[in-house]
Amino acid sequence: MSPALHAADAPTTPAAALPGQSLYHLQVALTDQHGRSVPWTSLRGRPQLVSMFYGNCHLMCPLIIENAKAVQKQLPADQRARLDVDMLTLDPARDTPAALAEIAQRHRAPDDWRFLRPAEGDVRALANLLDVHYRFREDGSINHTSVLVLLDAEGRVRARSEVQGMVPDPELVAAIEAVLGGR
Repeated sequence: MSPALHAADAPTTPAAALPGQSLYHLQVALTDQHGRSVPWTSLRGRPQLVSMFYGNCHLMCPLIIENAKAVQKQLPADQRARLDVDMLTLDPARDTPAALAEIAQRHRAPDDWRFLRPAEGDVRALANLLDVHYRFREDGSINHTSVLVLLDAEGRVRARSEVQGMVPDPELVAAIEAVLGGR
């Protein structure tokens, strides 16, 4: 055991309890739009619809948010209540908790959605986990994969859908319904 970790600090559930394909093996701290700390591993236990975006985007990122809202609207209310939605910023330098709160309000995101800010050094690791490719451009914009990723309650990728507009991908909706127990 490393000197920085004491027996009292050890997790009560061994990491081996996570499936090998779980994205929750990554130890990353996030901050939500309310300034609260949200460990990446704390998302375990409920299915998640996850995407990466940035607040200064004026084209694809608003479409990602609108597409996720449209996907949710396709689900019956009981399933909608059992699916969490998490928007992870690619630009933590500019997307502060206050900026994320403004983005959530501007896009009329449901109150239970989380807009999350990783530390700058953790963005690449999260993007790699979610298979989101990105690069910063000289004008401050970010070229990135526009995708919604469905994680099951254990953090395994169950589906992904490239966002191309506001119309939800029927295959993604079907995958969400399957993960949530069907209609």
